[in-house]
This record gives sequence, structure tokens and C-alpha cells, in this order.
Amino acid sequence: MIKELTKSEELLSRRKNVVANGVGVFNTATVKDAKGAIIIDVDGRELIDFAGGIGVVNAGHCPEPVVEAIREQAGKYLHTSFNVVTYEPYIQLCEELVEILPHGEKTKAMLVSTGAEAVENAIKIARQATKKPAILCYTGAYHGRTMMAMTLTSKVSYKYDCGPFAPEVYRLPFPNFYRYHGKRDLDKFVDDELKRLHESALNLVDVDNLAAVIIEPIQGEGGFNPVPQKYLEGLRAFCDEHGIMLIMDEVQSGFCRTGHWASWQHYGVQPDISTYAKSMGSGLPIAAVVGKAEIMDAAASGSIGGTYIGSPICCVAASATIKYMKAINLNEQANKIGEIIANRMKKLMNDCPEIGDVRGIGAMIGIEFVKNGDPRQPNSEVCGEIVKGCAENGLIMLSAGTYKNVLRILSPLVITDDQLHKGLTILENEIKKATRK
Repeated sequence: MIKELTKSEELLSRRKNVVANGVGVFNTATVKDAKGAIIIDVDGRELIDFAGGIGVVNAGHCPEPVVEAIREQAGKYLHTSFNVVTYEPYIQLCEELVEILPHGEKTKAMLVSTGAEAVENAIKIARQATKKPAILCYTGAYHGRTMMAMTLTSKVSYKYDCGPFAPEVYRLPFPNFYRYHGKRDLDKFVDDELKRLHESALNLVDVDNLAAVIIEPIQGEGGFNPVPQKYLEGLRAFCDEHGIMLIMDEVQSGFCRTGHWASWQHYGVQPDISTYAKSMGSGLPIAAVVGKAEIMDAAASGSIGGTYIGSPICCVAASATIKYMKAINLNEQANKIGEIIANRMKKLMNDCPEIGDVRGIGAMIGIEFVKNGDPRQPNSEVCGEIVKGCAENGLIMLSAGTYKNVLRILSPLVITDDQLHKGLTILENEIKKATRK
């Protein structure tokens, strides 16, 4: 007797039949409706969302003020291209961005559609501002899949057979304290990493040719690795010393995820240029480059932007998202959620030695799995089993890291206490089950 497919299985089968295999399947969940932190799949099953569309729905699925703003704008005009016909929603959003993300005395912004596009334009701006070609980036970095962004991205599996890559890109090891500190304390580790940074001017790239250093203050795809405070301060000083632009990529960490509009505000270290996307638009494709006005204005007219820069519908969605985040104090909520997650996961470490580290900022929390308590022995297998087990029990999870051995929690920040604790209980049960095998 042939088993009848569920609606989810049927949908996934149709996907396999017509969608290119290169479009990854990170989780086998489906969706019919979504609201807040809950997804209803096509079979009517209720799922708790700990993935947040890869960090896109910090304000929740379908927040009503955002949906209403989209409806209203859709009845006015959908597209004119900001390069051709200027419209107020673009300008209003830029005004709001420079208010919450000030870069020095005067700040300017530009809008694009995706995080990768924001990174591409940030690099172009830095090169034009400095008249230099080279860019320095880090291992573990993820900056997108377009040509320059893909070159900056560290993980090789994202770019098999995609070369040749963009020239004049150089890479340093990210100062990942957990993985690489050995017997050193944090201060000694950071001192050694800053020494490596300064030595790069002698053995890696001529600082007189270096336009910018780009870094994620807390890495996303790389495994939710926060940069040490003193390292970021030292990097800022290094860039100031040599006239180098410091670009901070906040695409995954921005808009309340870390308890701030941007994680660099947590550190108190200001970039020259920063990039945003994901939760900025509550699911609509919009991104921004924000920076010091004199640097942003260094780009020649027509050298940055594109046809769909700052779609009016996406602009009103982003403005409504910012207003909603302020109204419900989402930054404070992120810190509360992060504390609950971190406390429960750290408590679980006592029973599960496979958990090597629990780390993060605000509600951007990662749980790293290793073998034999060794940071250099990633446990990818157990992590995969946990993601699968959670999916079977109504919890959507994602992994991260070079070895896919880090669970990352990106739940909508409007998640209720009951939903959060229920999701964490499912996660804890699946961790125990997978590690006891």
C-alpha cells in the first residue's frame, strides 16, 4: 500500500522537481500562515520559530503596523526608481536611520535591496573615499553571495567552482577566543591577535594600499562569534593610524537582535561605514549603507545604487518596523530573551559535555558542540541530529559555523514567555537525546 504524502511532503516534492538544487534546504518546514513567533505549516501544524527567516523577523511575522503600511503604500505607487523620481518614504527612512545609527557629527545613508548589495556598495564607497584598492576581511566571515561579497565570505562551500574571485582581498584569522585561545587568558589572546593585525602590514598587505577592513562584530554564519572588546578597540585604532575605513557588517546582528540597533553600539566602537538588511524591513527586501557623511559623499554620482534601490513599499515597511520596535521597546526585550536562553543553555552544559560553549550578545545566542571537550574537534553530527529532531517536534532551528556545529537561536523578539520556554524545552530534550546516543 502506497503511503499518501502529507501536504508538506507534496510541496517539498514539487520544490525538488522545479527549483534548482543550488538553492539550499536548511530546514524541511513549510508555511501557510505565520504570526509573531509561530508558523502554521501547510498541514495545519503549529511550529515555534527559532530561525526567524535567518534573522529577518526580529519584530515577528506579519506585525500589523508594518502590514498596514505596506497595504497603504501599495495603493499609491509601487515603483518609480529613486534615481528617476524622488519619493518621501526613501528620505524619511534615511532620516530615521541616521538618527538611530549616528556615525560621527553628520551621518548619511543610502538604500539598496539586500545585505550582499549593501556590502558591495560599502566597499565601493570605501575605495572611492580612500583611492585605495585592497580590502582586509576575516575567517569565518559571511558577507553574501554576489561577487565581491562572496570573495569576502570565508566558507569555501558557499563558493565552489565560482571563481575567479575579486582581486585585492586579504584575510586574517577572526579572533575567536573559544576556539583558539589554548591556555591563554583573554588579555593575552587579544594582545597576540592585535600583534598579528599589525604584522599583517608587513607580511600580508601594504597598509598604504588598504582601503578598508570589514568585520562582523558578532559573526553570523561563522558561528555567532563575538569579537573581543579590546580587539575591536585595537582594530579601530589601527584603522585610524593608517587612514583605513572600518566597515562593520550588521546585516544579521542589527535591529534589536543584540539589544541595540547595531552591535557596534554594544561595544561603543564606531565604524566609518556600516551595513544593514534582514530585520530592517520585517521580511521585505531592503538594506542600507550608513556612514560618516564625508565618506558617503566621496562616491561619485551614479556609482552606487541601482534600479530597485529603496523600493517605496520596502521603505514604508522599514519605517513602520523601526516605529514598532521603538513602541514595544524591542531592544530591552532582546536582552531579556537572551538572558533566559543563555541561562538555560549554560545550565544544560553540566549534563551535556558535548556543549563546548554558549555565547552571544543580547538575543543572538549560539551553542557550540564539540567532541572530548576540545574546541578544535567540532561535533557536526550531533548538531544535525538536533535540528532534525526539533523539526519533528515542532521547533524550527538552524545551525551555523564553518563545520555546522553551532546551533543559533534567532527567534522573533516578540515571542511570548510561554512560547520561548516551550521551544527551549523541546531544544533541551533533543540535545539530551542526541548527545546520549
